[in-house]
Amino acid sequence: MTDDGVPSPSSESSTALAGPPPAPPVPAVPAPATALRPAATALPPRPPSPLTRALSAFWAEREPITAPVLVGGLAVGVAGGALVVGHRPGLGVAVVALLVAALATPAMVRRHAVGDLVSLALAVALVGVLAVRDAGWVVALSLLTAAGVGAMAVTSARSAPAVLLGGLSWLLGALRATRWVGRGIGALAGSRRGRLLGMGRSVLVTVVLLTVFGLLFASADAVFASYLARLEADLLPGRVVVGLLVLLVALTAAHLAAAPPGWSALGPPPGRPAGRAEWLLPVLALDALVVAFVLVQVGALVGGHRYVLATAGLSYATYAREGFAQLVAVTALTLVVIGVAARRAPRGTARDRWETGVALAVLCVGTLGVVASALRRMDLYVEAFGLTRLRVLVVVAEVAMAVVLVLVMAAGVRWRGAWLPRAVVQVVAVATLVLAAVNPDALIVRHNTTADLAVALDVGYLQGLSADAVPAMAETDEPWRSRLLTCARVDPDPGWAGWNLGRDRAADVLADADLPGFGPGAGCERPGLDGF
Repeated sequence: MTDDGVPSPSSESSTALAGPPPAPPVPAVPAPATALRPAATALPPRPPSPLTRALSAFWAEREPITAPVLVGGLAVGVAGGALVVGHRPGLGVAVVALLVAALATPAMVRRHAVGDLVSLALAVALVGVLAVRDAGWVVALSLLTAAGVGAMAVTSARSAPAVLLGGLSWLLGALRATRWVGRGIGALAGSRRGRLLGMGRSVLVTVVLLTVFGLLFASADAVFASYLARLEADLLPGRVVVGLLVLLVALTAAHLAAAPPGWSALGPPPGRPAGRAEWLLPVLALDALVVAFVLVQVGALVGGHRYVLATAGLSYATYAREGFAQLVAVTALTLVVIGVAARRAPRGTARDRWETGVALAVLCVGTLGVVASALRRMDLYVEAFGLTRLRVLVVVAEVAMAVVLVLVMAAGVRWRGAWLPRAVVQVVAVATLVLAAVNPDALIVRHNTTADLAVALDVGYLQGLSADAVPAMAETDEPWRSRLLTCARVDPDPGWAGWNLGRDRAADVLADADLPGFGPGAGCERPGLDGF
């Protein structure tokens, strides 16, 4: 620009070249945080739990039922309805149990499940007690044990949780078997499904019509009825229901045996081992207490009545009676203590395993001494007061627990006890069979009528025993023989399905018995209570 204010050419050209002034800078907007961070990687799915895998495998699709299994199940159902309903429990029930087991056996043979086959045989033998013994308490105990052992066999249960869940496995297996049978029938029918359904409806209607009209004609004319097979109308609904239940049980057993659940692979996680001092102190203290108790019992058994009377002021019979139930409880609790100790005891080193094995072995051996003391107490008590059903049952239970203790020690030799739960159940089954084999009702009669009891003979209690005791009653001396046999009442089943060895032998004895001076019901007393 010149001095008079006129812009110079150079300044104008520079302004023209420079152009308009630049715009103020715009602040940058930050990008979203997600655009600046790398994409997060997806987490891998959690693996399914062992329970989920076991349930998935349990409900997985199986091969459809085969025609032989379906026909066999139907035959077993028909036999169950015919042999169970309308008869006293006896040989018929045992035959039905054998047929159910026979339907499940081929699948176990294909799996080479020897232990399961042994358990299944024990279950059938326990149901067979119904054909041998008449005592209701023995029969009930046998059936309960057979249900547990049979469930363990067909479900191939080996662990303690799997054995305890046997009833639930049966219920789930029944639901699964229903689907299995439905798929199998559909596969067998194939394209002929509609025709087969029509034939089934026709056969069903035919059977219903013949049954209804046959019953009406038979009731209207005795001559016509003599040409028809005997059919009790009042038993027909029961036989249908029982037949369907037996069919469901047979097919469930067959399917469970072919595809057992995997519950045995499930179990609690391994326990956290306790410290050596923390674990060893209570077990060693319990060892000392048990050993001290056994030594005292040895002194009482060797010293006899005078020793007990001088030290405790009790008679030998009272000493034998007191504490027996406590000793049985001690035996059962010892098994619990051993189970907990084996789970929590340290076994990381050879020294740990050796100390654990020795401590538990001393406890087991000492508890066997407690069992011997309890059995000796019961022997002395029975000599003074006689046998009862409860006393026989408790002795058998105590001996079974002693056998379980021996099995526990055998498992502890190599610290391998996977076989132990199934073995314990089999021991219970064998003990129940032994109880049935010794015929406890007859044993009670023989002992109480021949022993030199400290109390009067409870004739009323003996008269209330089952038909199993009748042959033993016939062997007693007078006047017990007449007083006992007069009150015995046996009504054997006329058919072979209700045949029972105990009732059959009792009927023969009563038919040959000569009871002069006693009329029907004479001399019968009120049965005594089955107290301890």
